[in-house]
Amino acid sequence: MGIIKAYVLPHPPLAVPEVGGGKELAIGKTLAAFDEVAAEIAGIAPETIIYITPHNVLYADYFHISPGASARGDLSRFGAPLSTGMELDYDVPLVAEIERLAGENGIAAGTLGEKSKALDHGVTVPAWFVNRRYGGYKAVRVSQSGLEPSEHYRLGSVIAEAAEAIGRRAVLIASADLSHKLADDGPYEFSPQGAKFDSAITGILGSGDFLSLLAMPGDLREDAGECGYNSLTIMAGCFDRRNVKTELLSYEYPFGVGYAVASVGPGGPADDRDILEQFSEISRSRASKIREAEDDYLALARRSLEHMLENGSELPFPGGLPDELLGKKAGVFVSLHKNGSLRGCIGTIAPTTDCVAREIIQNAVSAGLNDSRFEPVGTSELPYLTYKVDVLSAPEPISSPKELDVKRYGVIVTAGYKRGLLLPNLDGVNTVDEQLSIAKRKAGITEGEPVKLERFEVIRHG
Repeated sequence: MGIIKAYVLPHPPLAVPEVGGGKELAIGKTLAAFDEVAAEIAGIAPETIIYITPHNVLYADYFHISPGASARGDLSRFGAPLSTGMELDYDVPLVAEIERLAGENGIAAGTLGEKSKALDHGVTVPAWFVNRRYGGYKAVRVSQSGLEPSEHYRLGSVIAEAAEAIGRRAVLIASADLSHKLADDGPYEFSPQGAKFDSAITGILGSGDFLSLLAMPGDLREDAGECGYNSLTIMAGCFDRRNVKTELLSYEYPFGVGYAVASVGPGGPADDRDILEQFSEISRSRASKIREAEDDYLALARRSLEHMLENGSELPFPGGLPDELLGKKAGVFVSLHKNGSLRGCIGTIAPTTDCVAREIIQNAVSAGLNDSRFEPVGTSELPYLTYKVDVLSAPEPISSPKELDVKRYGVIVTAGYKRGLLLPNLDGVNTVDEQLSIAKRKAGITEGEPVKLERFEVIRHG
């Protein structure tokens, strides 16, 4: 017993004829693969189907798992009649066992939080196809979180252990669309990184190389505009230390979004597939090589956070620093990255101390401990962190967005007491409109509000 088979399924609402109205015919390969998977699931006759979705309630530091006894969902928000709706009864004992084992393993997961969240289309689209072939099963809905991919992988391992522990015959569905940036007329602006991401993912789904999945750079995922990577990492974790048999059943992207269908079956135990341990070593080695090339700015940022976490106090002001760190005042942003993903970023628009060095010391600590978007950095994470330091020029007022350049200038937007800043030359920010929209959103400024604009340049280290 346990997880008999896992499947990767996309979730385009237009795949359902009541939504697509004929457009679904353009993804014929995907529809055929959907039906093949549904028929195979009917043959397996699982007691429980576990759905991993990127579109339900999302917490930064917690995996939300199906609360209550059941939930209902439909595709009415996409124009379909209510007849497309469904109600899934939850496998309450399995949910409880997942929650228990997650707690034992230090994973923040369970039924806390929102109680009445309806099923989202990440569940209802795959379930619509499954339910045409098979019914009478219980369900578990697992949401992604803002935690790093390795935590998603660990949750997958716990899910598999829980299903086996209570003797549940289960199938897992990783609901995942790939890049949304594959065409100029797609939902997002085209990016060449989209095809690169999809090529990597489809290769992994064909080969079962889950180490490459975990090691995929965070900036590639972000630039691709995907919405399913962490569904795949949870699925991969279900087969930790096991051989797998994988098959890519279809892949296509007629609407500028990548749709992949794949199956993953468990093989025998395999100690050489200790994916988390191998990934940890790769990550540590990658960060170590980057640190070997640190300049004085980056080394000071790193040492400041490390001293605070290891000693509980601010780094004593070091001697021997170059004059450029001591004789200049400026605003400074310090950002932390872990495995290519942002782990924290705090900065000052204008100087708040007597020199750049002190600005770096205070902002490095704040980036690690006080960025509200992330849990505080732990000591165990220090070997995996890399740093960037941006030293800002004095902001200058401008009268028009035409005076901006996303590669050269950062922007400050101000509306009354609300003020937002975005640094220049950021991955995934390719136009002035995008730059302004993100800066406004960070400040809580609506798109229609008049704003004052300022621009600045940075000297970037790292």
